[in-house]
Amino acid sequence: MASAPPMETGTLVGYPPPPSYDEALGSNPMYPAGPYAPVDQKAPVPPYPPQGYSQIYPTPPQQGQPVTAPVVSVQTVYVQPGLVFGDVPVQANCPVCQQNVITRLEHTSGALVWLSCAGLAIFGCIYGCCLIPFCVDSLKDVTHYCPNCSSVLGSHRRL
Repeated sequence: MASAPPMETGTLVGYPPPPSYDEALGSNPMYPAGPYAPVDQKAPVPPYPPQGYSQIYPTPPQQGQPVTAPVVSVQTVYVQPGLVFGDVPVQANCPVCQQNVITRLEHTSGALVWLSCAGLAIFGCIYGCCLIPFCVDSLKDVTHYCPNCSSVLGSHRRL
């Protein structure tokens, strides 16, 4: 029956044995002991200097002077970040009728449909199979319309 090889207890030939734990924690000439600041103590923080009083608001008008209110104009700006028109309806704000709507889609034959038709015709599908791309909506360009005022909100071109 085979047994495990014997453990080597000796040191490597030509090298001194490693130091013991106590020797390693003692004084080491490579790492001299230095003055270390305790972690818990913090340097004192000087207090904030006092600040002088400054008048932020204007003084109220005296008796007898007319009070005029400032004119404030409000302008609402609609920002639609990341609005990407694809082949599905999206929720958008129509700039014409100012309504928040879900767009109406209209598919039209674009460059990808015509190139697919020409490619099928070149490969021998000239008996009517080359017209199949005109029936596939996923090959067509998409135009997004507002359902309220029928204005064009965006488009998605396939090619």
